[in-house]
Amino acid sequence: MRTPRFSRAVLAGATLLVAAFPATAETGRLLAAQCAQCHGTNGAGPGFDSIAGKDPDALFHDLVEMRNRPVEGIMDRQARGYTDAQLRSIADYLSTLPGNGDD
Repeated sequence: MRTPRFSRAVLAGATLLVAAFPATAETGRLLAAQCAQCHGTNGAGPGFDSIAGKDPDALFHDLVEMRNRPVEGIMDRQARGYTDAQLRSIADYLSTLPGNGDD
């Protein structure tokens, strides 16, 4: 299955943006902005799994699994745009948001 041109452009732009910043907590927040489209700015959007406050290692594992498995949905496509270090930054940031990661 091909990735639409728009999606490739968004992922390329996000990758370039992140490459310009050193790996910090701010990097995780910037990368996680993509997650907010569905999960909300607080990581607990209505109708989607809550990712706020979830264990960072569990989040990282889930993100890596999504990136490496056959495409099942939008999350798998999103995860493919990030390196392990970027996925770790996202997981670390999301784990700091108020919540307990419950669905």
